[in-house]
Amino acid sequence: MSSIAVSVREASPKRWMLWIGWVVSLWPAFVVVSSATWKLTRNQWYVTEFTRIGWPDSALPLLAYLQLGSLLLFLIPRTAVLGAILLTGYLGGAIATYVRIGEPYPVLVPLSTSIIAWAGIYLRDERLRSLIPLRKITS
Repeated sequence: MSSIAVSVREASPKRWMLWIGWVVSLWPAFVVVSSATWKLTRNQWYVTEFTRIGWPDSALPLLAYLQLGSLLLFLIPRTAVLGAILLTGYLGGAIATYVRIGEPYPVLVPLSTSIIAWAGIYLRDERLRSLIPLRKITS
């Protein structure tokens, strides 16, 4: 009697991770689109806050386009890691701006947005999970 080895695909565990990853990735997308929209529409509260923290309002459109370009790369699966890196850099600049003026609370928004973006892409991208395996090492 002979036996044939058949490889079993682990589609279901990977599939749920992919879907959860996309759901998690919606939050940073929402935050970035909101911020870019406020910049492009020159929301009065946002412009006032922006100039208060030391940025000229002439920088609003450029920063909005940088945000949207990074977000677009983040949402395209093939360029998602590059997009996450660019978003993290952009949001790091926001953190640095608030740290420079001594306001710790606003730092939480860009910091949490970056962490959530990486959590979403970690769940979406098997390549990233293989580079950074989060598992318990057994002795």
